[in-house]
Amino acid sequence: MSKSRLSGDGRKTRRSPVKKTTKKAVVSKPSTSETHAGEVHRFVGLSLSGGKSDKACIAIVEYYPKHKKVFLSRLVEKIKSDEVHSADFKIFEIINQYHDQITTFAFDVPFRLPHCTNCERSCPGIEGCPEPHVKWMWEYTRKLHKKKKPRKLFTSYTQRCVEMYVSTELEEPFIMQHALGANIAPLLARAMYIKRRLTTVCVEVNPKISVWRIGRSLDVMKSHLRFHKHAISGDESRREILHALSSRNVAFVYDQDVKLMIENNHAFEAFICALTAFLKFKNMTEPRPEGFPENEDWIEIPKTTLKWTGF
Repeated sequence: MSKSRLSGDGRKTRRSPVKKTTKKAVVSKPSTSETHAGEVHRFVGLSLSGGKSDKACIAIVEYYPKHKKVFLSRLVEKIKSDEVHSADFKIFEIINQYHDQITTFAFDVPFRLPHCTNCERSCPGIEGCPEPHVKWMWEYTRKLHKKKKPRKLFTSYTQRCVEMYVSTELEEPFIMQHALGANIAPLLARAMYIKRRLTTVCVEVNPKISVWRIGRSLDVMKSHLRFHKHAISGDESRREILHALSSRNVAFVYDQDVKLMIENNHAFEAFICALTAFLKFKNMTEPRPEGFPENEDWIEIPKTTLKWTGF
């Protein structure tokens, strides 16, 4: 079976399990959520980079309830600007081909500002703030100070509760960069710019946590899960993770897309985002913790125990 995919500059390539060729072709536009295989649900994963770089990737995962099959239908890598169109324009060009028939859109970065940056109250500072998320941060910080030194306070205008929570409350310490930290802030701005034009449900995914939870459920070695994005050994780690997904029949992925994801971590993480969005659809992600502020963002985290059969 063959399949077509777009490269980042808009060229379309012919997909084959053996050989990759480049041919220009007219993009076919899906026009319905019903196919000859029955109902289909689509989940888009977007791995973002800076707006002027060429690293952004999109993965589209399709789920067919009739046959209980998950399928990576499309992978677009290295989406970049040209002399006429921005990379963001090209991202929407891809998305719009599905005529809003997308179930969930998953970002790998925050797409909303920390709550404090939008607050219109007269600010007393974190020491006297009555907002639920600041109170939660204080409670969390005081508990942490009893166990750990040095004792540092939070910055509610750059941090979110979720970033504090995952650093200590999961089975492994996961360090998420602050939503308005120096590295993530430009990506947050781009994600906000993209999200404002979307009409579908949007979620945030942390690829590192999703890779860990998904990989552990597939018995992948911890070393591969910890170092999947490393420059030296990351390609081998991604190979092992994708092999585990394939051997357990979690998702059908073309050989050429496997090769691309082994070579390109952004493409791999776009796929992981889309797969996590699918898990949310199947109620296989963690709910908000008890007492977690309702006005705070939460990320989709796969459950610790995942059953990969009987979708």
